Amino acid sequence: MAHHPHQQAIRAAAARLGRRRFLTVTGAAAAIAFSTNLPSARATEQTSHALSDDPFTLGVASGDPLPDAVVLWTRLAPRPYEPGNGLPDEGFVYVNWEIAHDERFRRVVRKGKTVAHAEFNYTVHVDAKGLDADRVYWYRFRAGRFTSPAGRTRTAPATGAHVREGRFGLVSCQAYHDGYFTAYGHLANEDLDAVFHVGDYQYEYAVNSVGGARNYTDRTIPALFNTETITLDQYRLRYALYKTDEDLQAAHAAFPWYVTWDDHETENNYAGDIDENGNPPEEFLIRRAAAYRAYWENMPLRMPQQPDGPDMRLYRRFHYGRLAQFDILDTRQYRSNQAYGDGWQYPGPESEDPSRTLTGAAQERWLLDGFRRSKATWNVLPQQVTFSQRKNTTAASSKLSMDSWDGYPASRERILAGVEAAGIENFVVLTGDVHVHYAFDIKKDFNDPTSRTLGVEFVGTSISSGKDGSEKPSNWATYMAANPHMKFYNGRRGYVTVTLDGEAARADYKTVAGVTAPGAPLTTAASFVSEAGNPGLQDA
Repeated sequence: MAHHPHQQAIRAAAARLGRRRFLTVTGAAAAIAFSTNLPSARATEQTSHALSDDPFTLGVASGDPLPDAVVLWTRLAPRPYEPGNGLPDEGFVYVNWEIAHDERFRRVVRKGKTVAHAEFNYTVHVDAKGLDADRVYWYRFRAGRFTSPAGRTRTAPATGAHVREGRFGLVSCQAYHDGYFTAYGHLANEDLDAVFHVGDYQYEYAVNSVGGARNYTDRTIPALFNTETITLDQYRLRYALYKTDEDLQAAHAAFPWYVTWDDHETENNYAGDIDENGNPPEEFLIRRAAAYRAYWENMPLRMPQQPDGPDMRLYRRFHYGRLAQFDILDTRQYRSNQAYGDGWQYPGPESEDPSRTLTGAAQERWLLDGFRRSKATWNVLPQQVTFSQRKNTTAASSKLSMDSWDGYPASRERILAGVEAAGIENFVVLTGDVHVHYAFDIKKDFNDPTSRTLGVEFVGTSISSGKDGSEKPSNWATYMAANPHMKFYNGRRGYVTVTLDGEAARADYKTVAGVTAPGAPLTTAASFVSEAGNPGLQDA
């Protein structure tokens, strides 16, 4: 970032604030500082001339389902590859929404009118309430003379309800420039109740005129995408580019999503207010504020998740009847800096310092309190980075990834102690980040294969990041030998489907043959189950 053309403006803003001032400013002052201003009460309607072209180019989405409500999302973007979406810099557009029992909208059960504000980049977040529990609905939007595609969503079961089964998708890591989102086209055809996206929805890296590895011959990506995202406009544009992908649109339209971020929604491997390149925190926090604002705008999230400057409360809890409790984590915003300069390093006093945290103290307390109060059959932890130990050699002393939970072992030990103290028998961690499929038994002591198994971890590979990949990467044999609790490792692209019922948790690892060309078929590479009350992976 040191030589980026926007650096001078960022440094000037940072100099005016200073880090201490930045971290204590009110939302209004932060808004002025980062041009993430709120809608004006004097804003004027922009309908007649603003919507001469279809504004629903980025599709629709839903998310964070409750027993009686779900968030509905869209973004008005008649010209999605332009700053401002091809709409005026000020004002608003009225958007009508409706939700129905059927896809032809003959039985509309809720409808209303909301406002797409220029200040929120003409995004819409409707918290559709008053719905029936555990029911499929269809929804759509209207603006001017245009109607959006229809989306399908589903509410959660009633709190305390006995639920026979829940089926979920696990996805992450979709670098546009690394290939096609073919896996999403297949995901859209699954029979799922909801999808967990655990990070790296978009990447900050430049996308060239042919879309990188997509190697387009039928279109040209505008030059403004061929730069790293730093500013609010750039992050907004990058989401627009990703959301024009038809497979991604189909997956959003098929199911409600629970989302959380990892690093690339802002910048690679950042930790709290520390960026990858050693820039002053007050400079990076300005970039983080822009990234967080664009993330919230473009995801189906409720108003309580709306960021205040560089801060955004993304960790949150959901219940799926008595079947499952989902504790969705944020392991980026509050973490200690990576030990030993990041990367793969030998563990030592710095990484093993008990004060180090991946979640921050407040989120850790919230999580452990949730474990103690849980009455669910399954306690599920959708989060970002590999939770289980992962050695990269068979030697007695092996390097570990300082960016994963291996770089924060005291933090992991506190979580596992909380699992044990709460008497949780069915603990499942859902993970992304590493662009490969893994299946792990979570051990009380990872260095002792005979120690108690406390849960299981399903790590889902990337949608496209890492390009085509391979079934058995070059380190496959070493990893499998070095980590006896690792039961599966596959390096293709794809996703995982996770099925929960009263008897077991089942993971089906899906892969596609490649992503640098479109249309690859889908394969189930492996399937595992962990029995309720008897944690540990077995072949399905």
